[in-house]
Amino acid sequence: MGDSSNQDLISDLPQSIIESILTRLPLRDAVRTSLLSSKWRYRWATLTHLVFDEDCVTLSNDRALFEDKLINFITRALFLHQGPIHKFQLCTSYLQSCPEIDQWILFLSRKDIKELVIELGESEWIRAPSCLFKCKKLIRLELFRCELDPPPTFKGFLCLKNLNLYQVFVASDAIESLISSCPLLESLSLSYSDSLTLNIYAPNLKYLCLEGEFKDICLQNTPLLIVMSVAMYMTEDIAEHMQQSSSCNFIKLLGSVPYLERLIGRIYFTKYLSIGDDRGRYPVTYSHLKIIELYQVSFEDMKEILVVLHLITNSPNLVELQISGSSNTLTAMEATDLDFWDKECPSPCLFDRLKVVKMTEMSGVPHEMEFIKFLLESSPVLEVMSIMPCPSVMDGRLNMLIELVRFRRASARAEIVFIQC
Repeated sequence: MGDSSNQDLISDLPQSIIESILTRLPLRDAVRTSLLSSKWRYRWATLTHLVFDEDCVTLSNDRALFEDKLINFITRALFLHQGPIHKFQLCTSYLQSCPEIDQWILFLSRKDIKELVIELGESEWIRAPSCLFKCKKLIRLELFRCELDPPPTFKGFLCLKNLNLYQVFVASDAIESLISSCPLLESLSLSYSDSLTLNIYAPNLKYLCLEGEFKDICLQNTPLLIVMSVAMYMTEDIAEHMQQSSSCNFIKLLGSVPYLERLIGRIYFTKYLSIGDDRGRYPVTYSHLKIIELYQVSFEDMKEILVVLHLITNSPNLVELQISGSSNTLTAMEATDLDFWDKECPSPCLFDRLKVVKMTEMSGVPHEMEFIKFLLESSPVLEVMSIMPCPSVMDGRLNMLIELVRFRRASARAEIVFIQC
């Protein structure tokens, strides 16, 4: 029998297993395996997933020296690479200026790249080179602080399923064209810092996350959408546009998403939905909607309250509801228009599956309390309602608590948790 102690068992493993091992190592360590033996010299060079960060080279107090080392490491790794590259990820806060990115992307466009993620320092913006739009096999594209200008000849990413653009600068018509030219798109995240009117045509879209300064958002063809998160920043320009708008924002944004399962509306979301002549024209029942989160709802704005009521009363399978009040709603304890609840709340109304309600930033104004009362009376399987008052409200907390415990509860199991912050 041969001496088994001299056998190189690791080197004799199948290539697929060796690649699996190398993929799980930080890229710097994977490259270092080239020093093990002649058999290992270029084993790392066939990896299909390349993830670069500041750990790829030794940290240095000399920032310029460190940048040069990292750029050289990436360039050399790409130069020595053999075969296809399916994933290229670069995430570092140390590269403040990197013109080499253009050459890297040009190289990747010839390597069957499928996943491309680039995030540099917070103060650095990059302009995507035209060769990016030649990456025909992209499935995932994630860019941070990037300027996009698709060339006129661009026909779309026909394989793209995930598009994440954070703090991008791109013309309104260009972003709409980009989205509509990705027929397989399933997930879209867009963070935008300029006033934008956005029309989304994406028949296979399932996950949507929008954050930025939007004048209008219209979902023209998103019938498969199941998760939506929207945060809208208000500027004077957008506020003026909203005041002059007559179209129904609720219909434009939520009128054609029948399979929605989770809705997250952040800053100014309910304000935006309340714009336009809407009464009696909401056509959708959200039979699949189980979780609703709404932030900074003004309970002194009757139109915003109507938006909330419509959403929850047309969601028969709602399980969890989270609402935070507007920090501007701090006073006005006088009861006004309380007959609104008799006129607008459907009777009888039962939330047969609602189990959890979380109310935060509550200030105890009458319409907040009426809303809580309505939920308690209409939720026969409710398990817990937690209420956190606004930190600025101190004197009225005891009155809020006294009023809460007097409300009738449809569920004998319902527990009211009053959280002191």
